[in-house]
Amino acid sequence: MLCGMQAHDGPLTRLRRSHEQSVLDLLRRHGPLSRAELGTHSGLSRTTLYDIVAGLVENGVVVAATPRAQVRRRGRPVEKLSLDPHAGEAVGIDFARRAVHVSALNVAHEMVGSASEAHPPGLTWSQRADIAERLLASLGGPSGGSSPAGAAAGRGPRRGTLRLGSLSAIGVGVVGPVTDPGTADAPVDGTDGADGADGLAGVLRERFGVPVLLDNNTRLAALAEAVWGAARDGGDVLYLRLSHGVGGGLVVGGSLHRGTDGMSGEFGHITVDPEGAPCECGGTGCLETVASLDAVLRRHRAAGGDAGDFAEFLAAAAAGDRCAHAVLEQAGTEVGTVLAAVCNAVGPGVIVLGGELAEAGSALTEPVERALHAHVMPRARDRVQVRRAALGEAGSALGGIALVLHESPLLSRYPQPVTEEPA
Repeated sequence: MLCGMQAHDGPLTRLRRSHEQSVLDLLRRHGPLSRAELGTHSGLSRTTLYDIVAGLVENGVVVAATPRAQVRRRGRPVEKLSLDPHAGEAVGIDFARRAVHVSALNVAHEMVGSASEAHPPGLTWSQRADIAERLLASLGGPSGGSSPAGAAAGRGPRRGTLRLGSLSAIGVGVVGPVTDPGTADAPVDGTDGADGADGLAGVLRERFGVPVLLDNNTRLAALAEAVWGAARDGGDVLYLRLSHGVGGGLVVGGSLHRGTDGMSGEFGHITVDPEGAPCECGGTGCLETVASLDAVLRRHRAAGGDAGDFAEFLAAAAAGDRCAHAVLEQAGTEVGTVLAAVCNAVGPGVIVLGGELAEAGSALTEPVERALHAHVMPRARDRVQVRRAALGEAGSALGGIALVLHESPLLSRYPQPVTEEPA
């Protein structure tokens, strides 16, 4: 029996289970923590916490180790406690518009691996699920225990040993609003794929035999950047992805803000020019019509540029091409103006810019910041920071994992906490 729980189910046993669940939830959400850090997060007394931890370690649910990089000081080295890495693994899948990205993490928050594959538009969800399954099967070789941020930045191994039979759950990101996010059969309003997105979670659940949590992929990227990436030190985060589409997400107090019917974060459909080009959403002059990759390329060519694709556009900008810089100045100004309006409404402390357009660097971010500071409330000008995303193309897949770690009980057979005694 897990955690050495007694056969009877009296008040003391229930209270102990509740404390054990609290400790496990903290380790699941935060990764390795010292006993002192656990005490701060849990609010348990030192005596109670040490007793709970001792039982969890004795029963193999929690493991204790001294980090390799621990600086030796006088006294005993500080141990870090984590969930047993072999207790289960979580997978994140990002079904982007023209690519599939997958990442896997064990419950000790160690990176197992990640992989990506581009594909032409118009594939069915079944075909894209085939790509995801193939990518997951390709994850093999020694992992080395890299962190998500380290792996995304290339500082650790990209491939690990994924045991498909030990999966605990899968978090999935898709393009478009998700009506009932975080559920196994969430209706999806996006139209990517010839057979629609409804039922995608069921297809994946049938293939892998584990729970599937679904949400908008840019919202998941926002969550990942808040948990592991550029905004991990901020509780209120606005994330904007500038890619083939334009969208984003809000993280408020460490939690995703989803809005009614999953409509939160549709920043790409805020109007910037009422007389502008029609948008695929049915509106006119949306941010997506001026700041998506295709829109930027069109502007560049209309101004005399000759970039054949977006990679050539970035290369031209990096080489100092005046036409490319003028296009980025205009797009950055429009993006910054929209961000200022959103900031005035929701008040984030950190803005994270992601997507391929953000790879233009300061040529984009500087006009974004100028427009932001020009239009945001004066009091907020020195209180909001603009940062580039840190997790790259793996961001949404890692966000799927963050969704799993925060909302799905990985230790599914562990008893649920009891917070009240029956009358």
